[in-house]
Amino acid sequence: MTTPDEFVPPAGWSRVPLRELCASIQAGPHQRAEDKGRTQADGGTPLVLPRDLRGRRIATEDAAAVPAIPVDRARTLAKYELAEGDILLTRTGTVGRCALVTGEHAGWLFHPNLVRLRLHEARRVPAVYLAAYLSATAAQDWIRTRTAGAVIPSLSIRILGELPVLLPPAAEQAAIGATLAALDDKIQAHIEIARATRAYRSALADALMNGVLTVEP
Repeated sequence: MTTPDEFVPPAGWSRVPLRELCASIQAGPHQRAEDKGRTQADGGTPLVLPRDLRGRRIATEDAAAVPAIPVDRARTLAKYELAEGDILLTRTGTVGRCALVTGEHAGWLFHPNLVRLRLHEARRVPAVYLAAYLSATAAQDWIRTRTAGAVIPSLSIRILGELPVLLPPAAEQAAIGATLAALDDKIQAHIEIARATRAYRSALADALMNGVLTVEP
């Protein structure tokens, strides 16, 4: 597979390092002992975990399973709040999984093993295009070659900023991003259906096994 820095772009395309597209590339805040133990159900500002990045979207569990930062502490972490159009990417462990932040998770905080990409408004690269690009095979291979061999794979912000991004003309960026984002939305809908079905199955099994409900033979 040709990596982004080896690929010869078609006419009208350009190649720029990721850092030039971003207003900031920010790792999540360090967690203190007092930040832990609280969930969204208890109140506070919810926290996105690396495991929540699925299908290029953020897919969290129920409120009782989503960790949260106490309100007073969260006020000091305002610069780490997520906004619609940000992109999250795992930087340790299973490196390179990414997700587009939608309005549903605006204002949330993010785990220190995640990196937030916030795009330059002046560059006007659609976030849906960049999220799709980062999750494509060529970009993922580029990332893996730079984390291979480590006991715990880890990607530095400096190295991530060097990732070459291939940019077609603006109209193509928008069309590519919109097409793939629509498919990602469908994937997310199926994830939600599967999760609801698992919860229903568990509740039904309990009711059947303790005699609350019966099934005709």
